[in-house]
Amino acid sequence: MTARKIIIDTDPGQDDAIAILLALASPAEIEVLGLTCVAGNVPLALTAKNARIVCELAGRPEVKVFAGADHPLVRNLRTAEHVHGATGLNGPKLPDPAMPLQDQHAVDFIIETLRREPAGTVTLCPLGPLTNIAMAFRKAPDIIERVQEIVLMGGAYFEVGNITPAAEFNIYVDPHAADVVFRAGVPLVVMSLDVTHKAMVTPARNEAFRALGNRVGVAVAEMTDFFQHFDLEKYGSAGAPLHDPCVTAYLIRPDLFTGRHINVEIEITSELTMGMTVADWWGVSGRAPNALFMGTIDDEGYFALLRERLALL
Repeated sequence: MTARKIIIDTDPGQDDAIAILLALASPAEIEVLGLTCVAGNVPLALTAKNARIVCELAGRPEVKVFAGADHPLVRNLRTAEHVHGATGLNGPKLPDPAMPLQDQHAVDFIIETLRREPAGTVTLCPLGPLTNIAMAFRKAPDIIERVQEIVLMGGAYFEVGNITPAAEFNIYVDPHAADVVFRAGVPLVVMSLDVTHKAMVTPARNEAFRALGNRVGVAVAEMTDFFQHFDLEKYGSAGAPLHDPCVTAYLIRPDLFTGRHINVEIEITSELTMGMTVADWWGVSGRAPNALFMGTIDDEGYFALLRERLALL
């Protein structure tokens, strides 16, 4: 089996960090060509710093990290320190990174990589707002047909919104970028809140991370210790959803997920529903399907995969 080449586009974020760790712990299935950072959970300077912190936590300082867009295409930036803390990685005490940030802009790295690698061999894995991906598609439309697939975390249907009543955070932060990406014609796999809200870090699951005994397991447990307080209060659930690792878990074990190939469009005109993923789950619109929109997850298998791989770092 040949490892799947990916670019992770990210705004770390504790759950982004765990998604990155899972990818770096799975070299047989995933070859990480680089991390491209975007403003989202916290501003760009912090997301670019956090991505490098995570690479060093994984013992992978050779991974290239690129800074990209520091604001959405049209709207003002909305961040989520109320969830992730002032640094975006509140929880564990991790040292500042020693590895460098690359000089090249993230958008240019995406374009260069897709032009260099054989067509249909690079998967884009956005874990945050889609600004960098949309900018790359606008700047170099020739790369669109070269993308193998986009597997992203964002959107919702049955779970509606988590930042507004209608919108999930990643899509809401830059709905115009999401509109560009969803209309591009690239095969899409969407890890929506409908999936991620079934991937709950319960106290027992978090203690299982801590019990791995390695530096990564303890750090992951401390990350989820921090951000779960907000989610437990918000949702009144038995745990906090672990969103972004669903993207990298899908690349390793797609059988853990089920969904439907449906039409998904992005609301960009109404302030009331701005950033809503209008998912035609029941096929009533007549619009052509453009996304595999996930609805369920084998949560036990998901957390078993996380424990297995994080133990290797």
